[in-house]
Amino acid sequence: MLSIDPKEIPTSKLHGYLLGAIAPRPIAFASTIDADGNPNLSPFSFFNVFSANPPIMIFSPARRVRGNTTKHTLENAMETKEVVINVVNYDIVHQMSLSSTEYAKGVNEFDKAGFTMLKSDKVKPFRVAESPVQFECKVKEIIHLGNEGGAGNLIVCEVVKLHINEAVLDENGAIDQHKIDLVARAGGNYYSRAKEGFFEIPKPISTLGIGVDMIPLEIRNSTVLTGNDLGKLGNVEQLPSQENVDNFAKDNSKFIGLNSLKKHTFAKEFLNTNDTESAWRVLLIK
Repeated sequence: MLSIDPKEIPTSKLHGYLLGAIAPRPIAFASTIDADGNPNLSPFSFFNVFSANPPIMIFSPARRVRGNTTKHTLENAMETKEVVINVVNYDIVHQMSLSSTEYAKGVNEFDKAGFTMLKSDKVKPFRVAESPVQFECKVKEIIHLGNEGGAGNLIVCEVVKLHINEAVLDENGAIDQHKIDLVARAGGNYYSRAKEGFFEIPKPISTLGIGVDMIPLEIRNSTVLTGNDLGKLGNVEQLPSQENVDNFAKDNSKFIGLNSLKKHTFAKEFLNTNDTESAWRVLLIK
């Protein structure tokens, strides 16, 4: 394993490692205005949501590694204390990328990237009309993390109004992750399209899983079952009863008399279809 002291490599190389390893990252498509009212639009992937009450988002326009200069977005946020954070979906990802071009101060990236400026209700910066969700924010605090190239500047924003395109909602009024079709940033020139990689994992919040430590050692040491498989097995509240296992065996005689390797192989097939109960039944057949 390559072990690195961050202080012993160039910032540009460290920056590449960080962006390649911490991914995918959501994108804050930040709209600001300067003190003279000139619009600015730029994407940032050092971004996330950190609180719902109050609703707080933080993004970081880092100082440029080359030249150690600051971004117009940071300068505008310091001047006006307002920002609109627009989310980025697949339909606008190429326009978003174009807006990240280092245009001169005062150049309107809305125009350069072909976006429609939509007037906000509670703040002065414009919203991106093409974005499926837009958050009008007041800047509560800006935390400067350093003065050298690559140093971040945490812009702490409180959402004062949000706008959601009804087309991305499901029948219950919640945001449908497939309809919204978000994209995220990775290292280099790479992005990821969220809906192409969605999968569900039941959250162990309302239930108390037995844990991997309670799985019999012979199963834990399996050469077939992976760590993810063991995680699924350990997320059940209780094991099926012996009667349940016996009834399953009667209805599925092909599982009777199998050695451990074959039982683990069949159990894995059930786990791949998220049928954890049947996987446990196969594993517990005597």
